Amino acid sequence: MAARVLVSPLAPVAVPGVAVPGLAPRRRAAAGTATISWDRRYRRGLMLTDAAAVAAALVIAQLTRFGGGAAQLSVAGHGVDYPLVGLTIAVVWLAALGASDTRKRHVAGAGSEEYRRVLAATLSAFGLLAILSYLGAVQLSRFYFVVALPVGLVLVLGARLAWRLRLGRVRAQGHAMTGAVVVGGPGEVAAAVAEMRRHPEAGYVPVAVALTTEGATAEPAEARTTGLRRFPVGDLRAAARDPRVGAVLVAGGMPRESVRALAWDLETSRTELLLVSQLTDVAGPRLHQSPVDGLAVVHVDLPRFSGGAHALKRAMDIVLSAAALVLLAPLYAAVALAVRLDDGGPVLFRQERVGQHGVPFVMHKFRSMTLDAEARLAEVRELAAADRVLFKLADDPRVTRVGRLLRRYSLDELPQFWDVLRGRMSVVGPRPPLPAEVRAYQRHVHRRLLIKPGVTGLWQVSGRSDLGWDDGVRLDLRYVENWSVSGDLVLVLRTVRAVLGGRGAY
Repeated sequence: MAARVLVSPLAPVAVPGVAVPGLAPRRRAAAGTATISWDRRYRRGLMLTDAAAVAAALVIAQLTRFGGGAAQLSVAGHGVDYPLVGLTIAVVWLAALGASDTRKRHVAGAGSEEYRRVLAATLSAFGLLAILSYLGAVQLSRFYFVVALPVGLVLVLGARLAWRLRLGRVRAQGHAMTGAVVVGGPGEVAAAVAEMRRHPEAGYVPVAVALTTEGATAEPAEARTTGLRRFPVGDLRAAARDPRVGAVLVAGGMPRESVRALAWDLETSRTELLLVSQLTDVAGPRLHQSPVDGLAVVHVDLPRFSGGAHALKRAMDIVLSAAALVLLAPLYAAVALAVRLDDGGPVLFRQERVGQHGVPFVMHKFRSMTLDAEARLAEVRELAAADRVLFKLADDPRVTRVGRLLRRYSLDELPQFWDVLRGRMSVVGPRPPLPAEVRAYQRHVHRRLLIKPGVTGLWQVSGRSDLGWDDGVRLDLRYVENWSVSGDLVLVLRTVRAVLGGRGAY
């Protein structure tokens, strides 16, 4: 079901039947012209950039293989010009991107599902073309094929990333959002509202709540839902008719029969029905529908910590770390010289950390603190919250002048690529903990040690030092449970963005 979406969620407005604050009137086109919502414009933009990327890739493949000269291939005894072949490839490629729902609103703006679908659609299109070429005895140039696929994939993904960055900036200002009515018990609704507000990049904004239960448990949740319209669950159908409400999100507390009846009520509307899974932090690729008559059974793949995927992850670690050590060698030299000239002390800082399966190892960083940093630890620890497992202090007086710049842009962590190459760490993984931190772990937190710690990870790109301990642990455990090679590549790209922005670093 498509959703009605919002232009801006800022100004309150009265709606016949249901008054929902937090919505601005939709912008209307001239009389007689249908309003084009932001997601339709966004999809059109994606279609144009996809077409441009595919066309550019095919032109590059043509010029690389044949130069500026004309070229033909034989099809059923007839000569066909390669530009016509390229047009055929472009049509199949773009059709595959559309058929795989790579432009759907619910995959835009956050997560790796959009990129995974683009990759799958591209491989499917080229696989189909290869099969048709073989069956039709078409002598298609292999070199042309080999150039067009990776170049086109990079261009399409790059354009998608640019669109996503732009959408993220727009959503951070409160635009291009889908208004959602949140349904469930008080605690469940409060948790869902908090998560939606914490992650505006997902594109949903709470505008109203419908509580399935009332009572004492409602009071602690009241603060999180202040300012949101509250109405009975029985009025959900009326709320769905509001043209500015695009989704009904069931956070819990509704019987199966009630959810089914709600789905029937929403069938004739353009409103989405969203269900919050009770499988906390379990990613979509691990969930599969199982054919059990009469029951909606979801099969959950349990995480695996060995096998082919981990071998591929190690291969990627070797390639990326070796490339970083070679290509960034001048930067390593410049940073080392700056650290040495700052106070004349050693360039590298070595510290014992706990790696995979609790095995300790020595981690390397560019030194960013004064030479007496360890001796002053007790002095500065009093400045931090006493109940934190992770000791990290903003404006730490032990950080040197050069060290502040290194930490702001994470340059102090560059030597960790050597630890990755040696197999002690991974490019992407949980934050490498200190032995003292591990000794303070609760039982479930030890799951962070099931895989190698990383130079970057979900914790680091989601706020870095701005995040509290509990949020950081939750993100690390989510990564451990759901990591994938494609997800790692997305996190590497997000790391570059977070580092260049210098957000949350100290």
